[in-house]
Amino acid sequence: MNLRFGMSPISWSNDDLPQLGGDTSLETCLRETRLAGYTGTEMGGKFPRDKASLQKVLAEHDLKHSSGWYSGMLLHNTVEDELELIKPQVELFAALDAPVIVYGETWETVQNRQDQPLKNKPILPDADFPAYGERLTKIAEYCKSQGVPLAYHHHMGTGVETERELDMVMASTGDDFGLLLDTGHMHFSGGNNLRVIENHGHRIVHFHAKDIREDIFKTVDKENDSFLDCVLRGVFTVPGDGMIDYGAIMKALAEKKYEGWVIVEAEQDPAKADPYEYACIGYKALETAAVNAGYSIIA
Repeated sequence: MNLRFGMSPISWSNDDLPQLGGDTSLETCLRETRLAGYTGTEMGGKFPRDKASLQKVLAEHDLKHSSGWYSGMLLHNTVEDELELIKPQVELFAALDAPVIVYGETWETVQNRQDQPLKNKPILPDADFPAYGERLTKIAEYCKSQGVPLAYHHHMGTGVETERELDMVMASTGDDFGLLLDTGHMHFSGGNNLRVIENHGHRIVHFHAKDIREDIFKTVDKENDSFLDCVLRGVFTVPGDGMIDYGAIMKALAEKKYEGWVIVEAEQDPAKADPYEYACIGYKALETAAVNAGYSIIA
């Protein structure tokens, strides 16, 4: 079985917190991503949005486009409105042979609101999940028909944050609806990554490897702390520098025969955690865990 390793640009430049690497160039981010061994990158705010320019900058650094975030609002929008909004990004990703498009539900999210504590996340009533899942399935069917499967990202501060909420989404959606498992977000929310893989591994189409610093995590107060407060305090880090057992995670993924991209994503202050140094730490830790689980890394 094979995996590809990619990196998110958020370690170099955080779109939600411009004070974290806002002056770091895209050139630096991509050069150091490739130098650390990664063969792909997800899209960030500094990336060009037209096919020719994006192809050019990726080729200059010998990197593949491994996906990128789309801010969905199906908790509010109609399917028709959402299809119109997502269409340009799907078309761009299809032209670049992206493996998936990452869908995050951002209606009334507090993930990017430093003035809103985590306790104020939107809550979707249980009775609303079937209709929400039906709408999500239609979006996923469209994305798949265009050659870019949808990968749904459960995320802190959103309407689908916890393992229970994710379970209800998965139970309400069809087979074309894919899951992005983010280990850091799932652990942060109180969920169990290994159980998520066991229950939904056959629908995982993308994987974000994010670790958590246990000492900082223990200080989190969801009644008062915002998600961005936690980021600024350094709760997230790369695999190999936190509390998540990636040896067990990789073995569980291998048992479910997951093959695809593994994206290291760690929202950190680049002034405190040098992005290149931590990119190397993450790569080495994941490589060891993956090889021990029986994977080969496509270089």
